[in-house]
Amino acid sequence: MTSHEIRQKFLDFFAKRDHVILPSAPLIPENDPSVLFNTAGMQPLVPYLLGTPHPAGDRLVNAQKCVRTVDIDDIGDNTHATFFEMLGNWSLGSYFKEDAIKWSFEFLTSKDEGLGLDPARLYVTVFEGDNNASRDEEAAEIWKKYVPENRIYFKDANSNWWSPGDNGPCGPDTEMFYDLTPDGLGDLNPEEFIKADDEQKVVEIWNDVFMEYEKKDGKVVGKLSQKNVDTGSGLERLTAVVQKVDNIFDTDIFAPIIEQIKTNSTKDFNTRSARIIADHLRTATFLIADKVVPSNKDQGYILRRLIRRAVVQADKMGISHDLLLQIRNDFVKMYSTQYPELETNEDGQKNILTDEIEKFVKTMQTGLKEFEKGLDPFTLFTSYGFPFEVTKELATEQGKIIDEEAFWKQMKEHQELSKAGAEQKFKGGLADHSEEVLRYHTATHLLNQALHDVLGDHVEQKGSNITAERLRFDFTHHEKMSPEQIVEVEKIVNEKIKADLPVQVATLSKEEAEKTGARHAFGDKYGDQVTVYFIGDSLDSAYSKEFCGGPHVTHTGDLGHFKISKEESVSAGVRRIKAILK
Repeated sequence: MTSHEIRQKFLDFFAKRDHVILPSAPLIPENDPSVLFNTAGMQPLVPYLLGTPHPAGDRLVNAQKCVRTVDIDDIGDNTHATFFEMLGNWSLGSYFKEDAIKWSFEFLTSKDEGLGLDPARLYVTVFEGDNNASRDEEAAEIWKKYVPENRIYFKDANSNWWSPGDNGPCGPDTEMFYDLTPDGLGDLNPEEFIKADDEQKVVEIWNDVFMEYEKKDGKVVGKLSQKNVDTGSGLERLTAVVQKVDNIFDTDIFAPIIEQIKTNSTKDFNTRSARIIADHLRTATFLIADKVVPSNKDQGYILRRLIRRAVVQADKMGISHDLLLQIRNDFVKMYSTQYPELETNEDGQKNILTDEIEKFVKTMQTGLKEFEKGLDPFTLFTSYGFPFEVTKELATEQGKIIDEEAFWKQMKEHQELSKAGAEQKFKGGLADHSEEVLRYHTATHLLNQALHDVLGDHVEQKGSNITAERLRFDFTHHEKMSPEQIVEVEKIVNEKIKADLPVQVATLSKEEAEKTGARHAFGDKYGDQVTVYFIGDSLDSAYSKEFCGGPHVTHTGDLGHFKISKEESVSAGVRRIKAILK
């Protein structure tokens, strides 16, 4: 069974059980500055997990594109990947533990509708209970219908409790593990199970989260009025299990790419290096398709780092840079049916990768000159982007000794400083839904329409970022806005705020919503049903109407005074406005 067949089987299985198939959200979260990327399937569904009705209903399923980079240094082992697809199904107040567990087991083991895995190789963990919530005997009792009792293990909150942070919905989870050993491990006591997990003889392949509690200021304060189920299974790891290989790089996703690298290597082939190249180029391909460009900050920095790491590993094995571009093309062919955005402006996407590789080649040339001057490895790396492993190899060739301990000590201090400033962007979790953020979210709708009024209908939203202190709004426009245009936009927005217009929502079919003239990102995918937020007394006469998941304030009079603090260029043909509410 191929990885594509596994994905489709999953979607079909839950569609048959009244789940609506949703398209994947982009990798860049909308209006969530707490994370750089969508790192889990639940992130794009945050408003609905908090209680907002989803336009598609209360049973949902999809394959969500995700990127995680916190363990980038682990890439090359058997299970880690920077990009992955998370298969997920959700109940928003519909079914709960009984059906969630039943369907998880059925999909994994059914030979007709599911994957046909051997139930005798399954192990299960459930929450053991603590001061916040009692032992999850309910989940354990349900599991006894499907697996032997001695294969059900109670574990603490570090393993079997999901929480977004100090506030929000939370609850126990149950995880499913699968035995990968050739002959099977059989029954394991709790200590033996933990050892098998540590040695990757058993791997987690599924997780059901039961959101039934609410946390405030770090403490569980009671139960939610609506119980949700959030399940997840990584496609790559699941594919490895189904295809009976012990690592994700021997699956049909990566094996042909690894073989290409091996065949074209003119120096000593290194398995870990080949895996890094394959992983990083796949991630870079998807990031570029979702409009990320290499830069020195945030998502662009991650993209740049991935591309440069791939180039370094390619150079170590004597792989031509042309092959890196070919690998990128192979990934596009592999995924374009599921993710057609990979073929949108494909020449432009190729050029971004090509340009970054060429820039890094020049960086390497500059670094070589600085190396010859005797510059230390830490400065070479942080100031010139010159990889430490290259510095080390050059030094060895010249009979020089590098103080590795000093380098890594400096790097650790450097990373801790960087982490202190960026940790909120990597921690994951729920977006900020404070009153301040809702005000700014609503203000972007007024700003978007005001820009159309002043500049013209060529204006198209290219992205936004909202915090409790300000809004940032990117849009297409061919030149710098004049002072008069900025004043006029501010005037329009403040007039609508002063009018205290109602902010309302309607759930419509996508076709009906488009007929209303509601603004939306034309490159994005939407389901058959969408929510349209409109500002005004009726949808027909509304000043602003947009496809949006919400939430917002109820009246524009709650916004305060709107002031544009900065208007600047982001890239060719794209401008950025930063604004505050007083």
